[in-house]
Formats: sequence, C-alpha cells, structure tokens
Amino acid sequence: MTIGKYLRWKDENGNEFRPVSLTGTELLNDRTLNKSTAFSYEEREDFQLTGLLPPKVQTFDDQLNRVYDGFRNASTDIEKYLFLRALQDRNETLFYALVSRHVEEMTPIIYTPTVGKACQEFSHRYQKARGLYVTQDNVDQMSDLARHFQGKDIKIIVVTDSQGILGLGDQGVGGMGIPIGKLSLYTLGAGIHPAHCLPIALDVGTDNQDLLDDPMYLGVPRKRMRGEEYKQFIQKFVHEVKRNFPKAVLQWEDFSKSNAFDNLSEYEEYLPSFNDDIQGTGSVVLAGILGAVKIKNETLVDQTYVVYGAGAGGVGVADQIFAGLLKEGCSHTAAREKIFVLDSQGLVFEDREGLDEYKKRYAKPRSLAQGWQTEHESKVSLTELINNHPVTVLLGTSGIGGAFKAEHVQKMMEYTKRPMVFPLSNPTANCEALPEDIYQWSEGQAIVATGSPFDNVNYNGREYRIGQGNNVFIFPGVGLASIVAQSTKVTMDMFTTASYALADEVSQDDLDKGCVYPRISELRNVSITVAKRILANIKATDPHHQLPETDIEQELAHYMWEPVYLPYRRV
Repeated sequence: MTIGKYLRWKDENGNEFRPVSLTGTELLNDRTLNKSTAFSYEEREDFQLTGLLPPKVQTFDDQLNRVYDGFRNASTDIEKYLFLRALQDRNETLFYALVSRHVEEMTPIIYTPTVGKACQEFSHRYQKARGLYVTQDNVDQMSDLARHFQGKDIKIIVVTDSQGILGLGDQGVGGMGIPIGKLSLYTLGAGIHPAHCLPIALDVGTDNQDLLDDPMYLGVPRKRMRGEEYKQFIQKFVHEVKRNFPKAVLQWEDFSKSNAFDNLSEYEEYLPSFNDDIQGTGSVVLAGILGAVKIKNETLVDQTYVVYGAGAGGVGVADQIFAGLLKEGCSHTAAREKIFVLDSQGLVFEDREGLDEYKKRYAKPRSLAQGWQTEHESKVSLTELINNHPVTVLLGTSGIGGAFKAEHVQKMMEYTKRPMVFPLSNPTANCEALPEDIYQWSEGQAIVATGSPFDNVNYNGREYRIGQGNNVFIFPGVGLASIVAQSTKVTMDMFTTASYALADEVSQDDLDKGCVYPRISELRNVSITVAKRILANIKATDPHHQLPETDIEQELAHYMWEPVYLPYRRV
C-alpha cells in the first residue's frame, strides 16, 4: 500500500481516520505518525503504548503551547533552528502545525537566513538522519538506497551539490540543510505531505579547505569532482532518479552557476525538473516588478533593466523579465535591448574573450558604449552605465554588500520619479543596500524590495513595509501544479504564469504603501493561487493535458495535507 492511500480514510459513517500498523516504540519513533502525548487512552491501549508515555493525554493545543514555549526560550536563532529541526524529526504533524501558526516568525529560522549558519555548522550540530546522501561510491547502488523510501510515493525531490549555498559558497555535505529547508516550505506552502518529499545531498567533495581540515567534517574528504567525472556522476544520478522515483519532480538547488545552467538544460526534457535559483528567483523578481509598474501606472515595456550580478539568479532574473516583455508584446530584439547584465568585469559585452555561454544572450555590442564617458575603454562599471543610460530598474543579485550607492539611485531619479531598487542578495550581510538608505537617497520615492527579511522603515513620517522577494512564493505552487498535472516538463511559461499570479496577490493597500509582495503569513493562499493559475493555463493551452475535468480547486485539495491529528485504527 502507498503512503497516499493511508493518509485519510472514511468509515461507513463518514468518520475520517488513518489506518496504522505500527505499535509501541516503532510508532513513537515514526515522525509522520507520532502523536506523542496526544495519543488517546484508547489508542494507547490499541497500539501498545501504555506505560511508554506520561499518563496525561494532552490536546493538540496543549502540545502547540508547550513547543512554542520551548521555541521562544531558545536564546539564539541557531538554537531555535535546532529546536525546530528536533521537533520535525520526532513529530512532523506538530512541527508543521506550529510553523503554520507562526509563519512570519519561524520561516526565517527554518530557511533563510538561519539555514545558512546551520549549513556551515552541520558537521558539528548533526542530529538525526533525514534524506539521501549520494556519493561516487554509492550512486550505482541507488536502487538499493531507494528501498528505504516509498519510491512511487515520492512526489518532490530537492537536490544540491552544495557548491553555491546561498551567498556562502561551498559547504560540502553541510548543504543538506538546504533541501531539508526547501521541502519544509513545500509542505508549509503547498501542503505536500512530508512523506512525499525527499531531500538529497550529492557529496561530490568540497573545495572548502576549512572543512577538509576539520576532523569533525562528515562529508567525503576529497576535492570537488569536476569536468567529465562530474558530468558522468550527474548523468548516473538523474537516470537513477527517473528509474526509482518515477513520479517525482526534481528541483536543482544551490549548484554553481555553470553547473546550474548545464544540468538544467541537459535534463529538463528528460524528467520534470527546474532550478529554483534560476527560474524561481526570476519568477519572484518579475512579480515584484509587475507590482511596481502598477504603482507607477506604467508597463514592463516602459522600463530599462539592470541586473547587477550574472550568476544563476541574475541570468534567471533577466530570462524571466525577457519572458514578461514578450508576453506584453515586445519583440525579441526590443526585449533584449532593455536588459543590461553586469558581472565582476562590468557590463557584459559580446566581444569579451571566454564569455560564459549562459551570459551571451544578454551581451551587448561594443558599439553601444561609443561616446560614453568611461574610465576604461574596455570596461563599463555600474556607475558608468547608470550615468550614460536611462536606467529605471536596478536589481541586485551580486552577493556584494553595499554595492548600491546614493549616486546610483539619485541618478536614476533623473530618468524616473520612482526608481525600482531591489537589493536581492542573501544573507542580509550580502544585501547590495539597506532599505533605509535607499529611502533616504530617494527621499522616499524609490520602490524597494529585498531578498532577505527587513523590518519596516520609517522615513519622513511615513512607514514603509519592505516586501521580501522570497522564492517561497513561487516554487511550492509550481511544484504542486507540476505534480497535479503530471507534467513531463516544467516550462518557462509556468514560471511566467506564476509571476502574474503572485503579483495579483498583492493588495491595493500594500501597493499604496510601496510594497510589491504579500506577507509571508499569506504563503498558503499564495501557493494555492499560483498552482490554480498554472493548472488553468495548462488546461487552456495544452490539448494533451492529463488533468481531470473536475474543479481545479477540488483537485488541488485532494493533494494538499493539513497538519492535524486523525484518529488511528489498527490494521
């Protein structure tokens, strides 16, 4: 029997229950089934739990109050993270019920920014096994490894090789914290049952010498696999995923920029897969821009875009802006002309020697800069670009803290009354500018969004809520829609549709306050809206779709899990 079949049954009287075969300590140690002190007296008798728990039966609310007190009593963010992870490992229903009641407070703990520190300290704070660790030594044995999981029940996999963890770089085996955190957000946002989720770390070594020198390091103690050896390893892994987890959507996460693009392009036709750093980031940023042009009463086509940072996220942002411009009637040539990408060497030009393949589509002809005032003929800096071209949108994906300056924003205000300035890099220390500074530089006129969470800003007697361009508004809904539609490919159009759906979820009140994203507390509703819009678009445009003719909302409800205790009946 599959996990899905056991999630919720009804008896002849319509009463819901869950059939369970485990008893005693096996039941208490199963994190998806454990109710701990909330097992009823009857269940304790039926499942041989008498004497294994304190005598008093607690209500769900009693348990929630107790664990919330424990969370609040943790003195640091990393201790709060460890507290929540320990709860997740012993009782997932209680964990998700707790986090769903305190989304804004706890999301920054279970994922960015706190998860970055958890990845750095992984080997010193390791607690309990979760997920799959695939190495060069065991990749050929994945069929054996997969037997530890209900293969056909795995619906979503998040995998990392840990080379580009947030803004922290290579974290070796410690990168496992990222797939675990991402999948927690899939469950929180899209209601995908935790038993349908599988985090995977590809331990291909590390070039982080501090980790290699650490006797406590838990990963493979070798330099990182590269070149043909790496490609063959990834090929084996992907083939084994398709063979052993045939119904799963695969999300690539925190790969280096070149591997991120290579893996995505190589396998996106082979199995349903996407890269959140590229496509999720692009989608959420486009949604923010759509909100900002509503505030300005303008269109996407009216803007000129600068993407500062040409990694996976930066080029993904450019790709999604390009898709949005096409959707709004721009030609391919005109759309590309509106997008400027800068990397560590300045504005990307076509004639640069050794230019990365994935940057070429946004490279500019050298003739564009003829007549510009620049210090070096072969290089155009961010300041020089803004001084010479009418930039209205400035997007930071560089990971360079403080890269945006007053002179940039003030020059942009010569081109537009309300410049868009989105310093999107994570964690907070890598943010290109602080929102408070941007409001001061622009006298409160800039439209600001960030990648990390920031408190509200008071400027000149007005309070500004800082919208967080968090990919969590996108990937749970995209993943859920892909699962429900049984998609064979996760397309760019899905992410464009998601952008417009997210933009429509921002209230007029928030737009009036200059905020272009909803609150994280609205995550579940946003995820449902994103999934609904994608599924409706699939129904309307794909004559070969696999969706039933039932109402989309009803179909989504069938796939979404709520963290509540059901009565158990022994089978």
